[in-house]
Amino acid sequence: MADLIRGEALAHDEWAWVKLPDSGEPVRKSAGKVVLFKLTGEPAAADDVIDRCEVPATGKVLIPLSVWLRRHEALAARVAAGEIGVWLDSHKPAELADSLGGDLNRLPLIGVNFPKFIDGRGFSVGFILRNRYGYRNEMRALGDVLRDQMFFFRRTGFDAYLLRADQKPERCIAALKDFSTPYQTSTDGNVPVFRRRIGQKVPA
Repeated sequence: MADLIRGEALAHDEWAWVKLPDSGEPVRKSAGKVVLFKLTGEPAAADDVIDRCEVPATGKVLIPLSVWLRRHEALAARVAAGEIGVWLDSHKPAELADSLGGDLNRLPLIGVNFPKFIDGRGFSVGFILRNRYGYRNEMRALGDVLRDQMFFFRRTGFDAYLLRADQKPERCIAALKDFSTPYQTSTDGNVPVFRRRIGQKVPA
């Protein structure tokens, strides 16, 4: 069973992570779908697969972006009640912002799926959601979430982490402080090394 870290502590996960059902079909060899499959590890979802996705009628539910785009009007009341979160893969975060009229903060939780350890585009998604769209609520890393990524998750705006089942939570919590001094600017506000040189003024 996967552990959830929120902030710097283990937390109870009250959210049910809903995924799309298996299409049962091989990946088509059209260029767009082949590229998407290679990048994310999953084929593009067909309309019938999205329609077959079962969203629990009660409780807090984290649903795929494709399902949200199809059913957001029907789910509006549950969004208002704080029962619906949305998760997306590491491409096109603007689709989510557009569907909410730019008000992402109506959602209490946004998850970003890291389907493979080597796919780092989710870090950019997190940074964009925090800085370009001003998302202020919980942003959760999902999927292939490993100890070695923890410091970088936090730097790019994530504040919750659903660990891969084989990860030890205490080691992952410690990894949030792997480095004391960053080399680049990012979401967390830490002043990078290049702005700490003697004689260089740090912007207020």
